[in-house]
Amino acid sequence: MTQATAAPRVADDDVAAALESYRTELRGYCYRMLGGAFEADDAVQETLLRAWRAYDRFEGRSSLRSWLYRIATNVCFDHLGSAASRRERPMGLGGPAAPVEESFGETLPEERWVEPVADDAVLPREGDPAQVAVGRESIRLAFVAALQYLPPRQRAVLVLREVLRWSAAEVAGLLEMSVPAVNSALQRARATLEQKAPSREDAEAAPAHKPGAAWAEAMLERYLDAFERYDMDALVALLRDDAVLNMPPYTMWVQGKEDVAAWMLGPGAECRGSRCVPVRANASPAFGQYRPSPGGGYHAWGLVVLEGDDAGRVAGITTFLDTGTWFPRFGLPEHLPADA
Repeated sequence: MTQATAAPRVADDDVAAALESYRTELRGYCYRMLGGAFEADDAVQETLLRAWRAYDRFEGRSSLRSWLYRIATNVCFDHLGSAASRRERPMGLGGPAAPVEESFGETLPEERWVEPVADDAVLPREGDPAQVAVGRESIRLAFVAALQYLPPRQRAVLVLREVLRWSAAEVAGLLEMSVPAVNSALQRARATLEQKAPSREDAEAAPAHKPGAAWAEAMLERYLDAFERYDMDALVALLRDDAVLNMPPYTMWVQGKEDVAAWMLGPGAECRGSRCVPVRANASPAFGQYRPSPGGGYHAWGLVVLEGDDAGRVAGITTFLDTGTWFPRFGLPEHLPADA
């Protein structure tokens, strides 16, 4: 009796371990598809649960990885089919940049926004350098936001073909499409991204020149030095002329390096004296920002993601203000001591 009951338990453990080994890459796929970190977590959990329940019917006619991606794609399609609207960024809502004297603007629900994600949650720690570079480019905030403009099937085709490097035949089998239909969907998706996202043409050829390489860390160090000293001249010197500042869940956004500095000295002046803790988000330099607390020390204010260009300038500053949601996901405390 003991041996009879032990065997299935070992088999179950093996199945669980096999499925669990795909969690990170599936989360990356679902995040690109859905644009939300929590929504991606839910989709992956649903994928693994469906796979667990159906594993005894998995006949091995495709690889376990392909089978899981088929399930994950269907789960994402279910999520996208029930979504009221696509996730966005403040700059994509159609309104103009805010005048500097304005404060934060309207507040929209969290499900309206493209959300940040920790690098370790969605990126492999090793692999082919060219493919890793493409993977990093494809989780940047601007690219994930652009993906949300694609119909679900085109979105899946583009991610599977361009990011994960599946063949057209493999994608056709997964999505139950013909190869010509896959190629046509990819062409239409590329055309949309040319309008909505920065070019990724040289992501493979020159990954060292992309934000997130070693030199970007030096840029982050210079930015944090200027920001913690609240030296606007030094900070402006790091910004691109058309740099954008935005703060989900508020609709406000400010464009132009002089206006960004003016906003920081105006409505954002309470950030003076902040302390910052570097993290990695969306394959970009990022940090948790803490403002001075009246009772001493520093309290959590926002998760800041910097977007850079190929010249090493800061092109975007996105601050996610829901610290109760985002700080735990990045291992950041709610408070820093006075001597931080």
